[in-house]
Order: sequence, then structure tokens, then C-alpha cells
Amino acid sequence: MISMTGFAARRGAGAGYAWVWDLRSVNGKGLDLRLRVPDWVDGLEAAVRTELQKAIPRGNVSLSLKVAQDEGRDDTAFRLNPEVLGAALMALAKVETAAMDAGLTLRQATAADVLTLRGVIDATAQETDTGPLRAVLLADLPGLLAEFGAMRAAEGKALAAVLSAQLDRIAQLALDAQAETALRTATQAETLRDSLARVLAATAAVDEMRLSQELALLAVKTDVTEELDRLTAHVEAARAHVADPAPVGRKLDFLMQEFMREANTLCSKAQSLGLTRIGLDLKTVIDQMREQVQNVE
Repeated sequence: MISMTGFAARRGAGAGYAWVWDLRSVNGKGLDLRLRVPDWVDGLEAAVRTELQKAIPRGNVSLSLKVAQDEGRDDTAFRLNPEVLGAALMALAKVETAAMDAGLTLRQATAADVLTLRGVIDATAQETDTGPLRAVLLADLPGLLAEFGAMRAAEGKALAAVLSAQLDRIAQLALDAQAETALRTATQAETLRDSLARVLAATAAVDEMRLSQELALLAVKTDVTEELDRLTAHVEAARAHVADPAPVGRKLDFLMQEFMREANTLCSKAQSLGLTRIGLDLKTVIDQMREQVQNVE
């Protein structure tokens, strides 16, 4: 059994970069992927999405990837702008001439002074081929998915143990209901005899056919044999699903509806305090189990 709840984080480095993966998921009816990866790495998001779809059948899945350059790597180049440089030098010459005509002496401008003038230097990022980076990132992705799958499997193992214990509880309550039904039958017979005696005392004649029909109808309305049999069958089916390595979340979710239907019918037919209590206990356990089933892949 695999749980839809999982988490994995992984660090890596290569091709002049360092990165951090973060992958997590919670339950969902289908597969919902939300990716946050650098859009400047050509083709990365589509490739990552394809790999996730292959590895994860169900769940709300979020993946983030942060990529940074290694320390010491510099993809920035500096280039002189000849036109701006020429204009700057001409402007400096005019300023110096005007200062001399006015009898002023200016400090000699240095090359560093000229380089600080706006536009003399263009700082442009070199165009980088992101193919090697994409390759090392995709090579690192299987390791992340393996860690993620291992956690989901561990969560699934724990989940299977919880579900098995809950199924054992349901099976025991079904047995208790059978025993309580036998006690209820004896009580019902006594109650029926008392009621019949009161009717006979107040009525001179009794329609035997109508009496037989009423007794048969009462027996049908309060008979819970089918409900208990179906509960037992559902328990066996659920146990088989829990042991099945294939994704069984949807099958178990359907069974939970069937479990609850039988428990509700049992309560409506109880006609005794003891059987009603058992029915309510069944509904509690089934509801708890249904919450756990929502996390099964």
C-alpha cells in the first residue's frame, strides 16, 4: 500500500551550478502537479512533468527547484561602448578648455574616472547553453523520486496497519451484533406475547390472517442477517485490497460507502439498545477508517 502523503528534499551540484529540490504531496482525487522550476533552463519543466507523471499516479504534488551559480563562476562580460566613450572624451576636452579660458585648473581625469561615466561600459550577461545544466538536473531527478517513493511506501505501510486494525474492529462488532441479535429475538418474543395478550383482552375476536401478516412483517423489518453478512463480506474484500500492491484507494473509498450503508441499516432495524450501540460503534469506526482511506493511493 502506498500513501499519497510524502516529502523529499535533495541537494546537488554540477555544470557550474548548485541546486535544491523540494517535492511533497497530499491526497487528491487525481494527479495535480504544481511545478516551480527555473524557466531559463530550456525544456526543463516539460521533462520534469513527464517524469513525475510516470512515477506518481495520484495526489496533489508540489515540486520546487532552486538553482544558483557556484561561487567563483562569472557569466558577466564587460564591453566598452565606443560611441559613448568618444562623446565622453570630447565632453571632457570641452570642459577642460572652458576651465582654462576661465583661468581655472582642473584635476586631471583618470581612466577610472572615465569608466565610471554612465554608458561607457556595457555589462551584459553572456548567453549560456543550459543544455548541460538540464542534463545534470534530469539525471539527479530519479534519486529525488526514489526518496519520495520510499517515504510514501513507509507511510503506506503504517497506513495498512491502521486499516487492518480497524477492519478487525469492524469484524468483531459484526460478531457482537450477531450475539446481540439472538438476545433481541428472545426479548422480542416476550414483548410480542405481552402485546398479544393485551390485544386479546381488549378484543373479542382476532383476525388470524392479519395477525400472521403482522408477525411476518415485523420479522422482516427487524431482520439484520443480510446486513451482517454483507458487513463480513466487505471486511474480507477490504482486507484483500489492503494486501494488494496495486493502487486501491478508489476501491477502498467505494467500500467505505458500502460499510456505512450497512451500519445505517443496522441502526434503523436495531429495535434494541444493545444493537443500537453496536451500530453506532460501527459507524464511528467506519468514519475513522474512511478518513484514513482518503490518503491511500
